[in-house]
This record gives sequence, C-alpha cells and structure tokens, in this order.
Amino acid sequence: MNVKIGFCLMVLVFSSPVCRADESTESAPASQQLQGFNLNGYNNTGQKAWDVNGTKADISDTNVQITNVDANFYGKENTNLKSDHGTIDKTNGNVHLQDNVVVTADRGTQMTTDTLNWNRDKDLVTTQDPVKIVDPQGVVTGQGLSAHPNLKKAQINKDVKAVVKTNPDEPSNPQIVTITSDGPMQMDQVKMYAVFNVHVVAIDQSTGRELHADKMEIWFDQASKHIKKAICTGHVKAIQGPNVSYSDQMIYMGDTQVLTMIGRPKIVFDTGSTKGSGMFQPIGK
Repeated sequence: MNVKIGFCLMVLVFSSPVCRADESTESAPASQQLQGFNLNGYNNTGQKAWDVNGTKADISDTNVQITNVDANFYGKENTNLKSDHGTIDKTNGNVHLQDNVVVTADRGTQMTTDTLNWNRDKDLVTTQDPVKIVDPQGVVTGQGLSAHPNLKKAQINKDVKAVVKTNPDEPSNPQIVTITSDGPMQMDQVKMYAVFNVHVVAIDQSTGRELHADKMEIWFDQASKHIKKAICTGHVKAIQGPNVSYSDQMIYMGDTQVLTMIGRPKIVFDTGSTKGSGMFQPIGK
C-alpha cells in the first residue's frame, strides 16, 4: 500500500536556516495570542519549502498552540496536513495534533486519525487511535500507527483490515481481496511490500476462496500495482468450497498465477476451475 505522511515539514520548522513568521498582530510579550498565524520556511536556494497556517496561535514560554492547523510541504510530492488543533513544544520540537487529523499526498493517498504525535529526534509519528489510510489501490484500517515518513514506512499496530483492489487499473471491473489480521502490519512504499501478522485471513470477494496463515507477505508490481508474489507461513489453510488444504507454507506467483503448498503434503494445484482475481486468479489458458 502506497503510504506517504507529510511530517517532513515539521522537521524543517526546527532545522531550516531560513523561516519567517507572518501574523496580523504586532509582536507581544512571551505569552501572547496571534490571529491569522502564518509560518513559512525556505530551503537553501530560497525556494519555499513549507508553510504552517492557523486561524489563531497561543504562544507561551513552553509551547505554541495553533487552532485550525493547515500545513503544506512542497517538494517532489506536495503534502497537505490539517487538524483542528496543534501544539508545538518549543523545548524539544515535538508536535501533537488533535482532532480531525487529515494528511493528504498529491498522489491521492490520504490518512485520517484523531490524534498524532511527532517525535523530532526519532523522526517518528505515532498514534494509539484508529487509523484509516485510503489510496487508489484500496483502504487500510486499524488501531494505532507508527511511521518513519522519510523512509516511507509505516506500521499499523492491531485490528488490521485491508481491502485491496488487485486490478486498480480496471475501475469498471474491480477485483477485491479483503485481508484481516490481529496485527501488527508493516508497509514499505519503496519496496512495494506489506506483511500481515497473527491470525491472517484473506478472502477473494468474487469467489469466496479463503487463505488462513500466521503470517502473510505480499509484494506488489511497481508498474501495474498487481500482486507479484505472496508467501503465507505457519498453519496455512486454503479453503475452496468444501475442499480444504493444509500446509506449513504457501507461495503464490503472480506471473504464473500458481499456488504452491509446501509441507505435509506438498501440493501444487490449478485454480483455473473457478474464475478468480488477484492472488486467486485462475491459471491462464
């Protein structure tokens, strides 16, 4: 799943050598309230790198509390961040966002949650609240999130559900696979890789076929976004109507659309007897 979270701008707030604050009120003592708060940052070439806007900012000796946060990060991919409230810790640079947190990347990926914390030193964003990530390939929901934005990696901690379109380039004929797990689930945008852990169940909605495993790893094709390879490990069970197969491991190859069951017994079977999709597609004629 293609996930980008736009907290790079918060790094720049505290490290960029060039920044400017613009507000509609004059400078005031250490404890002050500003209306129409605006903070801009520029890179070393003088180009605008980010901006943080709010309808109001309450500034004290220890933090800045912003109302109606609307922030933008400009780069190879622009990202917008909104929340009802935000707090910047002036001592350590950590950021807390509260209420209706929405992060939207230009490519169409959007993440929503109730609260989000950013640790500047660890470059880590976290929340214990429910999370929803939506992009053209599907929807992932779960409880709790941790991510390293610059590495384009994310983890959803528990109660994971992913509704994946296995043919995102054919919107008129969607083929859907639903994957649930107890979690955690990790995603790597660069490697186009996702891994689901603990009580994993994948169901092809077009056929009702099911795969059960302790762990499921999935690699996606960079160009087509189709499933390229999947490996299920531990207590693997494949259910097709009344038929059930058991093994220690299952490997699915997207180019040949073959499922190989490894263990006792080892089984290789043709799924072409029933029309399917994604990792359950029939073998080509």
